Amino acid sequence: MKPLSRPASYTLWESLLWDILPLFLLWMPLSLSAQDRKELREQLSAVSSELSAYPDSVDLRLRKAALNIELEQWNYAKEEYDYILQRHPDNISALFYRAYVNTKQGRYNFARLDYHNLLRLVPGNYEARLALALLNQKDKHYTEAYDQINHLIQQFPERAEIYAARADMETERGMLDLAESDYGEALVRDPQNKDYMLARAKIRLKLGKLTDAKSDLDALVKSGTPRGSLQELYKRCRIR
Repeated sequence: MKPLSRPASYTLWESLLWDILPLFLLWMPLSLSAQDRKELREQLSAVSSELSAYPDSVDLRLRKAALNIELEQWNYAKEEYDYILQRHPDNISALFYRAYVNTKQGRYNFARLDYHNLLRLVPGNYEARLALALLNQKDKHYTEAYDQINHLIQQFPERAEIYAARADMETERGMLDLAESDYGEALVRDPQNKDYMLARAKIRLKLGKLTDAKSDLDALVKSGTPRGSLQELYKRCRIR
């Protein structure tokens, strides 16, 4: 399946998962064009025809579920993962992706159970641990999420997205000074990341650090972000 292009609109929380998960495993509306949807439906039709001939093929069911996800057909995707896991309860891919679908459907406890089962099979798996921490944040289990992120930072101090994930949690809880610092750590490790730069600029505006916020905005423009898209933020910096 061909990779998706990154949607134009997404939250920082969603972009973190973009960085660590397979490309079609997204926590956001896909904003597909009509042509994209037409092509995906054609692919889905072809895979469904193959599946009718080989109904026990796990690979075909995973491919079909992936297409269902891209088309935001959550119930159909879940049906495929349920079918696979009823017969192959240790299938890591199905567990991982069903956790995502369960999250999209607001079934947080079921998603959490899938992640725990996956970690039982693959102890210490980085992607599952980070996704579980982000799920706990989304489900407002803030203390658990924060503890999980802190443990990940201790084990993987080189990973920019963990610092950004902690910064996002700190922002949500009003810990803006800590969030600014953590976005700085993320940018040390991934200096070209526009999501982190934009998020830090917004925090600096909230903190009243207008000169620093403008520096971040200028860096975004220099890296190719259209200045017009940042106009409202520049106004808050009192820049004419």
